[in-house]
Amino acid sequence: MPELPEIEAHAERLDASWSGAVLSDFRALHISALKTFDPRPDAATGLAVAGIGHRGKHLLIRMESEMPLTFVVHLMQSGRLRPDPNKVRRPRGAMARWEFEDGGALLLTEAGTEHRTGVWLVAGDPGDSEPLIDLGPDADTITRHELASILGGGSERLHGFLRNQRRIAGIGRLLANEVLHGARLSPFATTAKLRDDEIDRLHEAIGLALERGLDHERGQADLGRSADRPSDVHHRVGQSCPVCDDTVRSVKYRRYTVAYCPTCQTGGRRLADNTTSRFLK
Repeated sequence: MPELPEIEAHAERLDASWSGAVLSDFRALHISALKTFDPRPDAATGLAVAGIGHRGKHLLIRMESEMPLTFVVHLMQSGRLRPDPNKVRRPRGAMARWEFEDGGALLLTEAGTEHRTGVWLVAGDPGDSEPLIDLGPDADTITRHELASILGGGSERLHGFLRNQRRIAGIGRLLANEVLHGARLSPFATTAKLRDDEIDRLHEAIGLALERGLDHERGQADLGRSADRPSDVHHRVGQSCPVCDDTVRSVKYRRYTVAYCPTCQTGGRRLADNTTSRFLK
């Protein structure tokens, strides 16, 4: 799934191309695409795009109007929002289309059959409505004080904490692995037990991982594959850690894999490859 650096860079590309374009029509091309019924999509017809940004992993297409209207788009795992010069009537994987008065169009597609990609049209502040209302602060804006407060609000494993969008918005599997490697922290460390120096390292590592990812994504013409994104441990299980040369290890779950370096993160100990936090002896 695209994470904050990929979404932010993509929003910048879309904003450069589509800000100011006047919407002539919005169409949901799949029954599950549009998640809201009020306001109706035609309320945005005739309005210009005021800008395209993001909140966490969501794209925000803001429309110019007295009462702010925003299309909130979640690409999920395999969605893409791209220019649609041909405007084929029934494109493969089509979910929704925005058409503009200058003849241009944007097409939301989703590979596969899950149809989880979604569009919400929200009046007013989009942060006050679904799907954004429960999001934590964006990972690229969170302060060290905010991070410490959220960490101390409960007791959970650090890797799951970082991926929980209600805690911090924008971090997924790849970034969680990279942040914890950069912070030299175990993915199974308990949030409520982190020392001040560990919180310092975690906050710094979040910023560095986001900066690294964004620098890479700004050099791309479109959203790319996860495998092409910069990483030290993610997608490198079984290879040498670039920091210490130890072998990158993993803990495998049904839907994802936690990647880590024993020397850098767990004092040389290997984590048990199951759903507990026990160490292999």
